Amino acid sequence: MGKTSLSWKEVLFQLSLHALVFVFFSIDRRHPEIEIQEWWFFLAYATSGLVISYWLLPRFFYRKRYLPFFLGLTLVVTLAILCEELVLEQIFYPDDRGKVFSSVFYSLLDVMPVITILVGFKFAWDALNKQQEVDRLREAVAESELQFLKSQINPHFLFNNLNNLYSHALENSPKTPEIILELSAVLRYMLYECKEAYVKLEKEITQLKNFIQLYELQIEDRGTVTFKSSVDSEDWQVAPLILPVFVENAFKHSQSGLSEGLVIEVDLSLSEEGKLRFCCRNNYAPQPEQQAISLGIGLANVRKRLELLYPDQNELNILEDQGWYKVDLTIQLQRARI
Repeated sequence: MGKTSLSWKEVLFQLSLHALVFVFFSIDRRHPEIEIQEWWFFLAYATSGLVISYWLLPRFFYRKRYLPFFLGLTLVVTLAILCEELVLEQIFYPDDRGKVFSSVFYSLLDVMPVITILVGFKFAWDALNKQQEVDRLREAVAESELQFLKSQINPHFLFNNLNNLYSHALENSPKTPEIILELSAVLRYMLYECKEAYVKLEKEITQLKNFIQLYELQIEDRGTVTFKSSVDSEDWQVAPLILPVFVENAFKHSQSGLSEGLVIEVDLSLSEEGKLRFCCRNNYAPQPEQQAISLGIGLANVRKRLELLYPDQNELNILEDQGWYKVDLTIQLQRARI
């Protein structure tokens, strides 16, 4: 706030403010006409206000140099009083007000109201602009953080799937080529079709099905996977790559402790008001040395993305109970842009 560059909006604001204050300062019901001395008195006050607003405030006050600011403020107000008492009143009121030097208190009553109004509005203008800058900075930081979190998803996903693919390759599994094709399709979606902050819900669900099919190929006949979706509306949009994280987590941790009998269930529903409910349930074998499932990198990432993208519009509940892990997520969606 040390700079004093003026925009056309601020110039227009200052002109309007000065005109309005001058009208209230000059017009008297008993004497509605504006006399020449009113212009000169207001010019002295306005000049003092401009010096304070555009020199003392940015040069000292906004830089937290309060002592020089208040010394300068005292000097400017003193000069305004001396100009009024020793110059203007001597010229325009030589026979009455010009003969006697008013007390400091009465002089301040003449000078300070106009200066205070002019400087106060300038201070409010600067504070508003500063708040707008802070808001824009916060938005930029949030966007940068969101992009960073989103950029972590692909490596995290790729790392897990390459490990699984490596295991199948070692076993010479006939499903290895098919897994590579499915992985390629999912990565293509992640890299090229998820650049926007939101995608159509229908497209995200299609990719979620592909994602599940990719993991089904990896577990082969060691378990059952159930996917249910009652969503048939194209009117809503959702942030991409949130739901797959929970599915990936379910497959990953089911396989880490169970060699067979894996059960993974995914259920999607959508209300007429656009409230999406996602439920994912899987069994797992608890292991003493295994860290809590909820502490995974992917889940920490998706929690932060939900906080940034859907503040106060999402509810995430994660429950671990007797070998079962359940995720229940509700998101209030936005309508898709046409």
